[in-house]
Amino acid sequence: MVPPVAVSPLIKTARWSALLLGVFYGKQRFEYLKPIAEEERKVEEAEKKAREEQERIYKQLSEANSDTILK
Repeated sequence: MVPPVAVSPLIKTARWSALLLGVFYGKQRFEYLKPIAEEERKVEEAEKKAREEQERIYKQLSEANSDTILK
């Protein structure tokens, strides 16, 4: 087996810098997108409630139309 090669301190520093910059960018991006996602969730929840209400009304109407003595 070949012994490991010594990595240059410049390369190590560049790797750690890139990692820390990536973490910092990710945190910034998350904080930017978080309120947008919350607003989208609220809108989707309101749309879901409206859709469920329409489905419930449609179901009641279809049951009322099918309840006849002429079956």
